[in-house]
Amino acid sequence: MIESSYDCIFCRIVNKQALADIVYEDDLVVGFWDQNPARPIHILIVPREHIATLNDIPKDNYILSHIGQVARIIAEKFKVDQSGYRVFVNVNKGGGQVIFHLHAHLVANKND
Repeated sequence: MIESSYDCIFCRIVNKQALADIVYEDDLVVGFWDQNPARPIHILIVPREHIATLNDIPKDNYILSHIGQVARIIAEKFKVDQSGYRVFVNVNKGGGQVIFHLHAHLVANKND
């Protein structure tokens, strides 16, 4: 079942109705630490607007481009921009998406 924006934990985080360790915010997105990190650095970048999946991004919406720019900013902040990091989006249940609010994962090992 796809969550409504009312039931969505990411919407609650964006609206400051649920706690998260936020590392980045602007008018379009919020970045925060994943509660179940897969790597030493695992940050989720979510749009403020509730968009369920990558498939649901409206035509002429540039949110993915903005998420990419924010990922670079966050990677620089955590000093993994040169050593390397991954950014990915899971789409729908079969693609590994668990929370149906578009989000990108930024993962990296800590730069020693």
